[in-house]
Amino acid sequence: MKYLSTRDKQIRLSAAEAIKMGLSRDGGLLTPETIPVIDEAFIKSLIPAPYPVRAAKVMALYLDDYPEAELLSFAGSAYGADRFDTPAAAPLRKVDDATYCLELWHGPTSAFKDMALQMLPRLLSAALVKTGETKTACILVATSGDTGKAAMEGFADVPRTSIMVFYPKDGVSEIQEAQMVTQEGGNVGVCAVVGNFDDAQAGVKRIFSDTAIRDTLDKRGVFLSSANSINWGRILPQIVYYISAYCDLLRDGVLVMGDKVNFCVPTGNFGDILAAYYAMRMGLPVGKLICASNRNNILTDFLRTGVYDRNRKFYTTMSPSMDILISSNLERLLYDLSGENDAEVRGYMAALSRDGKYQVSEGIKTALNGVYWGGFCDERGTSDTIGRYWRDYGYLIDTHTAVAADVLEQYRAATGDRTVSVFASTASPYKFCDHVLDAIGQPPKGTGTALLDQLHEATGTPVPTRLAALKRKQRRFDLSAEKADMDAVVLNFLK
Repeated sequence: MKYLSTRDKQIRLSAAEAIKMGLSRDGGLLTPETIPVIDEAFIKSLIPAPYPVRAAKVMALYLDDYPEAELLSFAGSAYGADRFDTPAAAPLRKVDDATYCLELWHGPTSAFKDMALQMLPRLLSAALVKTGETKTACILVATSGDTGKAAMEGFADVPRTSIMVFYPKDGVSEIQEAQMVTQEGGNVGVCAVVGNFDDAQAGVKRIFSDTAIRDTLDKRGVFLSSANSINWGRILPQIVYYISAYCDLLRDGVLVMGDKVNFCVPTGNFGDILAAYYAMRMGLPVGKLICASNRNNILTDFLRTGVYDRNRKFYTTMSPSMDILISSNLERLLYDLSGENDAEVRGYMAALSRDGKYQVSEGIKTALNGVYWGGFCDERGTSDTIGRYWRDYGYLIDTHTAVAADVLEQYRAATGDRTVSVFASTASPYKFCDHVLDAIGQPPKGTGTALLDQLHEATGTPVPTRLAALKRKQRRFDLSAEKADMDAVVLNFLK
């Protein structure tokens, strides 16, 4: 299978080349030329299978230059007991008879990014061999909080790689920052950017497109790649857990084969909910994809109007991984819904760059309405939902998960749809102790890692082992830069 650029489908790369490159050099996102189809027999075969087997079989449909046995080896180590605290990797928790929560935070950094970023380093290392690459890969990452730590955890001391992470200064939680600035590994670097996530993401994309920087690094024996969800190697492992969730619902007798399920996903950069879309396109019986935004509700407006307009105020919220106004992965969706019309996609992206907005065609708008429903949850609603879930269900959820839980209820109230629904839980509540404590009526006593013990004492829920270990770690990184200076940071890091 070849991978095409969303902006020029004449660009055709193998799977290994696409994973190695990360972002197409024309600025487009590399996307599979066809979507594999799964049938009932395929789904049934996965029901008794452990998560690594499910992952290998699904990914093999897209990665024809990676043997399934190789993928199974990667998945076995990526989702093993030394990294994930449950063999299920992505377990379902029942809320009520029609509502389930897909917990995606049982990996080493307590965030859903681990589901992909424990696989990506293995896929990339293999890609270097498969493509005969002799240079070192430098992974550039812009993070809104969780991707950076998960990527560094995955790539730390991986041979022939280095990784530089940019995060928005004062735009992540104290625990998220502590995770990043204490990261071990001789090949890692971290820099705070004065600005928001969109500034950091734009800077990384600018560096990728800068031929002078690429030429300089080429002379140093280095090429750039990405661990953000612009890399197909990030999206593909995320498709797996939606299919896996459906298999678990079948196994537990909640659904019978062919029954539809709704997925509600807290969304920022659009990668996680795009993975659910690809699962649906493959043939997974999905009713509705519910896109849950926080106060930065640009996606809600887009899904309701067909106009994407980033010319609006940016809010820093208690759910920082969703504080995004430029949702990069939406480009892949537009490419698919336009019938792979790369010229149309180029036009939308040019308008976004030039004017800060674009309006999709009536055909795309109609297609969006058939698949998606968008809603958002403000700060008060997020806090109230955390408190209510703890009070009514004894279930402690984080600030991002609460957005999804609230928006799912909004959707049901608006439509009357009582289809069995799964909302994604994307981070441990212990990554946002201050807001979670406030929400359950326990005013925080201190800051940062000191709040881990307070939340544990207040709820009796276990502190993830690696978060607890942060209290003993020393800060390694204190670098910060203006967004215009990010290229200099990269060049200095790669001397």
